[in-house]
Amino acid sequence: MSERVESAVAIFSEGFMCSQAVFAAFSEMLGLEKDMALKIGNGFGGGVARRQDICGAVSGAIMAIGLKYGKTVASDTASHEKTYSTVESFCEEFAKRNGSINCYEILGFDLAAAQEKGLFSTVCHKCVRDAAQIVEDLLKDNI
Repeated sequence: MSERVESAVAIFSEGFMCSQAVFAAFSEMLGLEKDMALKIGNGFGGGVARRQDICGAVSGAIMAIGLKYGKTVASDTASHEKTYSTVESFCEEFAKRNGSINCYEILGFDLAAAQEKGLFSTVCHKCVRDAAQIVEDLLKDNI
C-alpha cells in the first residue's frame, strides 16, 4: 500500500468518517491543511450525514479531485472538463470494484444494521482503501 492509501486507512481506523479519511489523505499535498480537510469532509460520511446516498469515500475522493483540478474562474472550461472527466473515471472504477457508488447499495443494509454486522470495519474499510488508491492512480502523473 502506498503512503496516501495507508494514511486514508489509518485516518478511518482512528474513528474519522470515510469521507474525511480519503479527503484528508490527499489534502496537504494539494495545498489544504489536514485539519481543514477533516472539517470539510465531516458531513459527507455515511452517505451524506447518514442518509446513505453517495458513499462518503467517493465524496472524499471527489473533493480531492476538485481540489486538484477544479476551476476558480467561471470561464475556465478546461479545468471544469478535466475535473468532470477525472471524477467520471473515478466513479466508473470505484463502482467496478464495489458494485456501486451509493452507500446503501454497497452496504446492502441500513446503517444501524451495518454497524451491528460489523460492515464498517470490512466493507467501509475496503471502500476507503479503494477510493484512495483510485485517486492516487488518477492523480499520479499530476501530483
